[in-house]
Amino acid sequence: MARLADYFVLVAFGPHPRGSGEGQGQILQRFPEKDWEDNPFPQGIELFCQPSGWQLCPERNPPTFFVAVLTDINSERHYCACLTFWEPVEPTQEGLCTEDTAEREEEAGEGGLVGLSPAAPGPPGQLFAPKTLVLVSRLDHVEVFRNSLGLIYTIHVEGLNVGLENVVGNLLTCVIPLAGGSQRTISLGAGDRQVIQTPLTDSLPISRCSVALLFRQLGITNVLSLFCAALTEHKVLFLSRSYQRLSDACRGLLALLFPLRYSFTYVPILPAQLLEVLSTPTPFIIGVNAAFQAEAQELLDVIVADLDGGTVTVPECVHIPPLPEPLQSQTHSILSMVLDPELELADLAFPPPTTSTSSLKMQDKELRAVFLRLFAQLLQGYRWCLHMVRIHPEPVIRFHKAAFLGQRGLVEDDFLMKVLEGMAFAGFVSERGVPYRPTDLFDELVAHEVARMRADENHPQRVLRHVKELAEQLYKNENPYPAVAMHKVQRPGEASHLRRAPRPFPRLDEGTVQWIVDQATAKLQGAPPAVKAEKRTTVPSGPPMTAILERTSGLHGNSARRLEVVRNCISYVFEGKMLEAKKLLPAVLRALKGRAARRCLAQELHLHVQQNRAVLDHQQFDFVVRMMNCCLQDCTSLDEHGIAAALLPLVTAFCRKLSPGVTQFAYSCVQEHVVWSTPQFWEAMFYGDVQTHIRALYLEPAEDRDPSQVGEAPAQADERSALDVASEQRRLWPTLSREKQQELVQKEESTVFSQAIHYANRMSYLLLPLDGSKSRLLRERAGLGDLESASNSLVTNSMAGSVAESYDTESGFEDAETCDVPGAVVRFINRFVDKVCTESGVTSDHLKGLHVMVPDIVQMHIETLEAVQRESKRLPPIQKPKLLRPRLLPGEQCVLDGLRVYLLPDGREGGAGGSRGGPALLPAEGAVFLTTYRVIFTGMPTDPLVGEQVVVRSFPVAALTKEERINIQTPSDQYLPDGLQLRSCTFQLLKMVFDEEVGSDSAELFRKQLHKLRYPPDIRGTFALTLGSAHTPGRPPRATKDKGPSFRTLSRNFMKNAKRTIGRQYVTRKKYNPPSWEHRGQPSPEDQEDEISVSEELEPSTLTPSLALKPSDRMTMSSLVERACCRDYQRLGLGTLSSSLSRAKSEPFRISPVNRMYAICRSYPGLLIVPQSVQDNALQRVSRCYRQNRFPVVCWRSGRSKAVLLRSGGLHGKGVVGLFKAQNAPSPGQSQADSSSLEQEKYLQAVVSSMPRYADASGRNTLSGFSSAHMGSHGKWGSVRASGRSGGLSTDVGTRLAGMGPPQANGAPPDPGFLRPQRAALYIIGDKAQLKGVRPDPLQQWELVPIEVFETRQVKGSFKKLLKACVPGYPATEPGSASFLCSLEDSEWLIQIHKLLQVSVLVVELLDSGSSVLVSLEDGWDITTQVVSLVQLLSDPFYRTLEGFRLLVEKEWLSFGHRFSHRGAHTLAGQSSGFTPVFLQFLDCVHQVHLQFPMEFEFSPFYLKFLGYHHASHRFRTFLLDSDYERIELGLLYEEKGERRGQPACRSVWEYVERLSKRTPVFYNYLYAPEDTEVLRPYSNVSNLKVWDFYTEETLAEGPPYDWELAQGPPEPPEEERPDGGAPQSRRRVVWPCYDSCPRAQPDAISQLLEELQRLETELGRPPERWKDAWDRVKAAQRLEGRQDGRGTPSSLLVSSVPHHRRSLGVYLQEGPVGSTLSLSLDSDQSSGSTASGSRQAARRSTSTLYSQFQTAESENRSYEGTLYKKGAFMKPWKARWFVLDKTKHQLRYYDHRVDTECKGFIDLAEVEAVAPGTPTLGAPKTVDEKAFFDVKTTRRVYNFCAQDVPSAQQWVDQIQSCLSDA
Repeated sequence: MARLADYFVLVAFGPHPRGSGEGQGQILQRFPEKDWEDNPFPQGIELFCQPSGWQLCPERNPPTFFVAVLTDINSERHYCACLTFWEPVEPTQEGLCTEDTAEREEEAGEGGLVGLSPAAPGPPGQLFAPKTLVLVSRLDHVEVFRNSLGLIYTIHVEGLNVGLENVVGNLLTCVIPLAGGSQRTISLGAGDRQVIQTPLTDSLPISRCSVALLFRQLGITNVLSLFCAALTEHKVLFLSRSYQRLSDACRGLLALLFPLRYSFTYVPILPAQLLEVLSTPTPFIIGVNAAFQAEAQELLDVIVADLDGGTVTVPECVHIPPLPEPLQSQTHSILSMVLDPELELADLAFPPPTTSTSSLKMQDKELRAVFLRLFAQLLQGYRWCLHMVRIHPEPVIRFHKAAFLGQRGLVEDDFLMKVLEGMAFAGFVSERGVPYRPTDLFDELVAHEVARMRADENHPQRVLRHVKELAEQLYKNENPYPAVAMHKVQRPGEASHLRRAPRPFPRLDEGTVQWIVDQATAKLQGAPPAVKAEKRTTVPSGPPMTAILERTSGLHGNSARRLEVVRNCISYVFEGKMLEAKKLLPAVLRALKGRAARRCLAQELHLHVQQNRAVLDHQQFDFVVRMMNCCLQDCTSLDEHGIAAALLPLVTAFCRKLSPGVTQFAYSCVQEHVVWSTPQFWEAMFYGDVQTHIRALYLEPAEDRDPSQVGEAPAQADERSALDVASEQRRLWPTLSREKQQELVQKEESTVFSQAIHYANRMSYLLLPLDGSKSRLLRERAGLGDLESASNSLVTNSMAGSVAESYDTESGFEDAETCDVPGAVVRFINRFVDKVCTESGVTSDHLKGLHVMVPDIVQMHIETLEAVQRESKRLPPIQKPKLLRPRLLPGEQCVLDGLRVYLLPDGREGGAGGSRGGPALLPAEGAVFLTTYRVIFTGMPTDPLVGEQVVVRSFPVAALTKEERINIQTPSDQYLPDGLQLRSCTFQLLKMVFDEEVGSDSAELFRKQLHKLRYPPDIRGTFALTLGSAHTPGRPPRATKDKGPSFRTLSRNFMKNAKRTIGRQYVTRKKYNPPSWEHRGQPSPEDQEDEISVSEELEPSTLTPSLALKPSDRMTMSSLVERACCRDYQRLGLGTLSSSLSRAKSEPFRISPVNRMYAICRSYPGLLIVPQSVQDNALQRVSRCYRQNRFPVVCWRSGRSKAVLLRSGGLHGKGVVGLFKAQNAPSPGQSQADSSSLEQEKYLQAVVSSMPRYADASGRNTLSGFSSAHMGSHGKWGSVRASGRSGGLSTDVGTRLAGMGPPQANGAPPDPGFLRPQRAALYIIGDKAQLKGVRPDPLQQWELVPIEVFETRQVKGSFKKLLKACVPGYPATEPGSASFLCSLEDSEWLIQIHKLLQVSVLVVELLDSGSSVLVSLEDGWDITTQVVSLVQLLSDPFYRTLEGFRLLVEKEWLSFGHRFSHRGAHTLAGQSSGFTPVFLQFLDCVHQVHLQFPMEFEFSPFYLKFLGYHHASHRFRTFLLDSDYERIELGLLYEEKGERRGQPACRSVWEYVERLSKRTPVFYNYLYAPEDTEVLRPYSNVSNLKVWDFYTEETLAEGPPYDWELAQGPPEPPEEERPDGGAPQSRRRVVWPCYDSCPRAQPDAISQLLEELQRLETELGRPPERWKDAWDRVKAAQRLEGRQDGRGTPSSLLVSSVPHHRRSLGVYLQEGPVGSTLSLSLDSDQSSGSTASGSRQAARRSTSTLYSQFQTAESENRSYEGTLYKKGAFMKPWKARWFVLDKTKHQLRYYDHRVDTECKGFIDLAEVEAVAPGTPTLGAPKTVDEKAFFDVKTTRRVYNFCAQDVPSAQQWVDQIQSCLSDA
């Protein structure tokens, strides 16, 4: 029973003591005047009566009522019901009002108030002062309070004849029951009657309508966010103008939080004087009058709910975690069903007539029911995570938060985490965790209804029904007797407050009231206490959480199979079947990612422990430790799945004997996990163990008592949880004797104490490292360790207190040298012991004892560990895999033998399996080898599941671009500090860490050797030059004997001659020094210019070709003639160089030997094409105008339009630009610079006039028309940014050049000649920056085209980024190709490719339209070379053959001096400049064109990759050095000829390609079907470009496939029989895209057929036919078939009629019509037939071809045969061949030798015009008689033959003649 009211108080307005205008409350009277003992009078009650402040009012307001809530120091709530009414102010009070009053009143918002100044003579109107009746109670019966105070007011106002003292006395003495559902009728003695109903259960809150009103005011979302905010301890502030609404809203919010109790500041109505409370740092729920909204807005971390406006404002800095899904959305939808039932029916076509909406009170209960269900779902199974630490004398209960979160699968959930950490939940545990207590609705719900709630989840109607059932119960709790609530209370009449009251509220007689109170108290003390005994029961626990667990762990579907694997593996380990266990181990380690498997592992291992100990052998121990580590590495610091908890007893059980008396336990090998250093983990473990022991304490007697039922008793006992046992004990506790109680308390205390000792030991095991000197573990624990531990967000919280003392408190970090590991561990354990023992009620004596024991325990353990560590070092090392030796090239030598390393994944999917399929090949364990040529890694994947796959990754040492050290944690959990990342320009990356057995000195030696090999001091140190060479780098090279004088002597000779002729000046300069990198951009200074160019004083005879050349010069000449340039000039018809050096004057161009001594320009070839009219001595002066003396020379002429392509370096400032700028005539005293400018102008004029079409052209059109069409909107030549193909495909460039613009400036009439407009004869493409401000002179014949080009440093930077994009070096942060594409775009590589192609297409179109073009960019050796080469490739089909492409590269890149050594940083000197892949960029451009026109190229894409790889690899000499001059100086250029026979190693890449092409078609493109006239115009937009797969592909099976000898041949050649000799097995095998080379494993159809053909021929015992001949024969036969069937349509029409961009998709293998103007000779003697003519010749149209498909080689008709020498095509030597004269086919065929079955070529006798005696020519066989020579003249050319003697020559002539006469 309790008093209805504790105090009745009368509070009135009184003046403020300090005289301010605002008044203050004064307590006039309070009853009883003496405080109750159990309930003192609350202080400050007068503030709460008028929360907005005490103020006078100009009119009488109606009475108000509200309930304020005060909380006392014991968290008891006192309800203050306040009824306020207004009375006229007495004059004395008015006088006290000061000036301030008016302002104060207005501020308070009480209405338009008028204040008084003291000066005013009298009041303009009466003022009224408030007076408040207050009822203070600990019970919450708002309506009763309202009625009671109303009754007192009514008696006063209406003047009823009832004594107020009696009423107040009765009110104070009224006693009602607290709870239990009783009802009580009370009367205050004024003829009134009130019925009070008490709630059924005290614990359920009473909400009346407050929750429903709260939802009405704020809406669902807002209330939900307030709910979450209150639960997660945020500050909540309500605003409203109504006080009653404020207290209702706060009451509603609290009711929603049930079963949690809000334990922070709770003030539903906060008085204005206490507003600073809002700045408190602690959470709160407070209500404030809306008038103070401004103050509320200044608070940064307060969530403000405006009840009147219906808004909730959450500040930016506050994050309210939402409910976990799906609870959030489910709660939302149920709430909307309750609040708006019509929502469901809104869309119905025929809605039911009316929907019964619940009453407000009922709706309130329904809303609370929804939240009650929500809590039941959130906290389901919470009782299974309670730890009973003590039962007697009082229960001590702890909640295992981590286990609860883990079982719910909500570890990451922010909301639940915060709720469980909050104070409200701590209160919930201590209040509701008690196992034996009264239960309420929530206990039933959480225990028994969870299953129902889960079943109802997807059925809204069933959920609603459940909500309504719960609401009924809640309603019944509040209103147990709904029908009887009949009140009879008098109320004042209408507007009674306006009537003038008879008198102020009277002063009550204290004596009377006190006497009534005393009477009642005496009566109560005499009566027996009517206490209704609480019904206490065991709280139901509900179903365990395994059901929930099963649902959430669907991550590993086939978990049963996984668990089986784990069980099998463990049983194999303990049965000693180590091989079986090893096979299963990878699968087990994968399975252990799932928690079911981890739990299973712990259970299985438990089975193998007897008497807390299991001694294993070394292998078993390693297996067990490895599995434990794998389990623990995924455990977070909280160990929410209890894995570490399950393993903790095991790590102290499993051990191995190291030596007699020394045992190593598993804990010393599993310490590196963050969970061991988390205090929360240890506490949870400790409490769990204590609970087990205490439960056992009370179960033991039951088991001992009846030994006959041993089998059953434990089983029954086991079923009783610790909570059940505790509940039983609490029930029995009052019945026990005092001694028995003492005994139980003591037993429990000593159990806890013994566990504390046990845990001190356990913690020292896991916290003290095996190696005491290593403090790494400790630093890691302190949050300073490696990233893995530091990144775990939970570590930091738990660590803040745990190892804080291990830091030096001043400096904030610990000294690594003098790190006190034992001290830190002792402190950690002491802190733990303090906490748990205090909480568990261990006596202080025991606690002191523990503090003494801990250091001893730690010290003892350290001593045992020292022995263990000493012995463990003596263990034999683990057997590591055998090192696999790599295969080396001939001549390649090992510099450093294998260093054991781990190769780590580097971000490419290939090695990691990834989306491309295949297993994780990396990380791999093996060794790195350093050879003179390569860095090679060979090894095996560390994941044994992958199988015995050998992983090879290698790259040439010369290709290394970056080497950096890295630190990595390896997958095998060892910490290996030495890591190295090597990146190469062949797009390989070796990211490796050295094994611990490799000392740091070995690693350093590796780095030094690598550096030495990468950057040799001299170019002679590169692999290509040291390989098999006569000299080693450091010994002077010895002269090599050659047919002629060696080049050493030659260069000496020509140096002598040069000295003699040039004079002193030349002697000073020994070697050509290219300008330094910094000055590359600017023109060199004048003096340097003069020095590099040869001086003017040379005698003319030395520079003009004279008839009397010295022998040494002749030698130079013959060598030069054999160079690629010269061969190409002859092919293009750009001039000849016969022995007499005479030339036809009609030819416009000539080959000039002016540079044969490299005197004019060191970086140019010896022979150059210049205009016929220019004398050699003028070239000297012209060269000065150009950078590096690279003056314009012709490098190609169009066969059709006869336009020429020229190249040069960029202009110097005083060159042509100056010429254009200064139009004035030169003064007589002109300088040398002016004269060279004139020379240059003359030179350009000569070039223009050398072109036949323009020789007499008068007037011309500028490029304005072209620019408007080609450049888009740019009026002038802007940078070439527009699309390279903007004009469309078929438009003739002529129409684009002229037809677009207005009529000609010179007024030419639009006659038919206008259609072939006159354009500039020569376009000079130069750098925009260089040609700034140039106005072309209209009288000149040339026009400048300024374009923007990128510099080489941009190429370098772009390439670096491209490398990083393709080979990132670290695993991708975001999956998929998005990050790759972003970094590819950042690199701008494709944009540079786009620009190159665009400029090239522009030049191609200009040349095609008949204008010549001079490309004059930068120094003329980088971008110029790229553009010029691309232009020739696009314009001339010859360069798209294997032979032609070789010629192109030799001519434009090698002879014209692209600086391969400088750009590739080949030597130590070039190290700083870095790798600039200009040539690689060119190859990429070719690859882009190849992709768009696959039928136009004879070579395959592999050929381009091959060159891309080897131009940087230094395996061949081809791409070394910067110019021909340097190659001659080193003796590299001509030596190959003399030595070739003796040398097995190929020195030239071309020679290698040629040899390889004979064996395999890897360089050949089967789609090759060219159109000879085809000029290619590729699309150049970035969207049309593809990333070259050279950058991205890799083959881990064999390393890069470009060293053909090292890559294994085609899969399983037929010669190899199966070793078992059985039937041939299936040839199928698994091909992994990342591992195997797919083209090799699965070749294309044609390669496969050729292989098959070879295999069959071998089986028949024939010498196999070469693949090229077989292929050519098939193509010829196919063409013939086509011609027979369709009169030539199928192939020729099909191919030639398809527009080229359509053909570029290349789908057929037919060839176009053949007769090519470009074939050098009919009978190319290249044995492989790899030249263009060779491939065409097999397809030549002639009647005789008809026979070839029907007859085999054996049945050939051979009329006459024998050996003849034949002179090859131009510049080819004489060779002996086997000739066959075939009268049937009417042809003269030739073969390599007599038994050769493949015809190498033939002469069609139908084309022979005459056979005549011949004369010996250069290189003919010396011993043969002159008369043995004869010539066969055909319509195409003359063939020179030589027989072995004169008779056989006569015989041959006769035979051929007879054949001709027969025909």
